[in-house]
Amino acid sequence: MTLHGCSLSALVEHSLRLQQVRKGELRIGDRLLVVTCNSVYSLRAVEGDLYSVSGGWFDRKGFSPMKVAIRGCTWGGSTIKVDIVAACGLRLEFGNRVITSPIRRVFVFPFGSEN
Repeated sequence: MTLHGCSLSALVEHSLRLQQVRKGELRIGDRLLVVTCNSVYSLRAVEGDLYSVSGGWFDRKGFSPMKVAIRGCTWGGSTIKVDIVAACGLRLEFGNRVITSPIRRVFVFPFGSEN
């Protein structure tokens, strides 16, 4: 489903139906595995809006693991959902301006769970 050219209200309505992980749902130590069209990212909530990130671009550039903020998720344009860590169909935007390909799957491993 492409959303280019849609109104902001259509984007908001669509976002309510997405499988998503909200920043407010995560605790320090929680881990996420984010599978995009091109890569796999491993994230661990470390403090505030900072995450320890490995995989994808960070591995290719030799920066893994890297502590970085998550700005939110986009549809590929300038509209961003800042309350979301990851949502299927959207692109994850990191604080260092790296933007992933569209997210296919998100797995959450709460801190203390066996993983």
